[in-house]
Parts: sequence; C-alpha cells; structure tokens
Amino acid sequence: MRLLLEVRHEGYDALLDFHGGPRASWITFFSKARLKIGYRIKHKGFLYDIRVPRAREDEDKGGFVHSVENHANLVRALGVAFEGSAIPPLVLPDPAKEEVRRIREILEEKGALRSKNVVLHIGAGNEFRDWSTENITGLILRLARLPGVKIMLVASGSAVDKRAEAEIYKEITAAGASGSDNIISLVGQLNLMEMKEVISRAALFVGPDSGPMHIAASTETPIVAYFGPTLPAHFAPWNAKAIIIEKAMDCRPCKQRRCVTADFRCLRAITPDEVFAACRNFLIPSASPEGPGD
Repeated sequence: MRLLLEVRHEGYDALLDFHGGPRASWITFFSKARLKIGYRIKHKGFLYDIRVPRAREDEDKGGFVHSVENHANLVRALGVAFEGSAIPPLVLPDPAKEEVRRIREILEEKGALRSKNVVLHIGAGNEFRDWSTENITGLILRLARLPGVKIMLVASGSAVDKRAEAEIYKEITAAGASGSDNIISLVGQLNLMEMKEVISRAALFVGPDSGPMHIAASTETPIVAYFGPTLPAHFAPWNAKAIIIEKAMDCRPCKQRRCVTADFRCLRAITPDEVFAACRNFLIPSASPEGPGD
C-alpha cells in the first residue's frame, strides 16, 4: 500500500508493468497513470490500456524468446525505438559517492582491494533455486584454496538467504575452514547499488538465476551462473560474459510450485566441481574463458 500511494502521488504519465504478477498488475491499475502498459495475460489484460503479447517461443526463428526481448516490446509500445533496432546492454545507475566510498573502506578493511574477489550469491529467494548448503560450501572451500582469491558472500536479505548464511557458516566451521581471511560475509550489509559496486570491482560473480546475477550483468564482471527450474534461453544474463551451467531434464522448466522429483535435482545435481571448473576459466591466467552460454 505504501508503494501504491507513492506511485499515485507522483502522477506518472505512463507506467509499464514488466512483471505481470498480482501485486504489480493491481498497482499499475490503481496507479492513476494516464497510460498503463502491460502483458496480455489471461484474466489481467483488462487492467492495461495497451496490452502486449508475452511470447515464450519464436516460431519463425525456432527458438525461445528471452525475457528482455519481451520487456523491450513493452518499451516499444510506449513509442520508444532502439537505435539500429538492437536491444542495448543492461545499464544501471552508478552508486552515490558515499556508497562508493563505503565499499572501498569495507574492501580495504578486509584486505580485498588488490585481491581477486569472487562475489558468491549464497541466497536463492525460494527452495527451487537453492543450490543447497552442501554444494555452496563445497564451492567456497575449493575457491578459498586458490592463491590471491577472496570469496565475498552476498544475499538479497530475505529470510531464506539469512538461513542459508547461518547453515553455510556452520558447515564451513565443520569443514575446518572457519576463520579464513579468504571468506568475507557481506550478507545484510549492502543495498542494491553497493552490491553493484562490489560486483563491479570483483574478478567474478557466481550464483543462481537471481536479481544479483542480473545486477552483475550490468557490469563488466564475468559471470558463472547455475540454472535449475528456469531456462537460460529465457533468463540468462543479458549481453554479458557468462558461463551457464545447467542439466538437461524433462521436468525443466517448471512453475516452481511443486518439485515432481521432490529433491530439486535439476539444480542440485550440478556439482561444486563443475562450477569450480567454470570459475577457474576466469581466475587462472592460463585458462581460456568459454563463450556465453557454454
């Protein structure tokens, strides 16, 4: 309700709903914006003045449609044309000067200004995208053995992420890696712009299909992303240097309401060794990074 009141107070000329979920669609409808643009969704399309189809597959090209391409169609419906018809890379605002200064002070305090920093998103948002504490811990222990590498743990601040952090630290302690100067937790300490600044200063970002992964795509930092219930064809980091790891399974993609195998194997079958091997491409000078989507 607070957000809705703020949106109504601004009196926007136009509002684009990129999500289409229950809250987003009704906020759009009651926003008082003069022009409301959204997807042509069953039972919700009437909420918008301009309704745009949201495609999952392109029959002409014989492939999947990335979500960015669908979002770009909403922008086009507003009357905006992309130069040369190409969709540009993701761009986010720069952090404020005080945010940049704060991140520099944190990195200096942790001795991480000149190290190879790996930003690892340990959260997931829901259990379907949770790689598991065991897998994350296994990757951390492997990365921590690389010379000159520091691992920075980040999360979105959700309850799922906070529980994940507690469990991961418990397993790290049990594995004998507690107290390592190479493992730095920034969980709960960063806003989104500060997270972007930390990622932009890193040698590598690692994590699941998530908000932080897409923030990473707005920087020059390479990405290693592991996908489970969602498909990279729809949600891979846009125009970014990335290695995508996934397992081919008949149950993918799913709506993330019920796991038909009850063990989330589409994601958790990806091993720490597989992710570590992809990370080495960007952290070991002699290794040659593979291309996006490999």
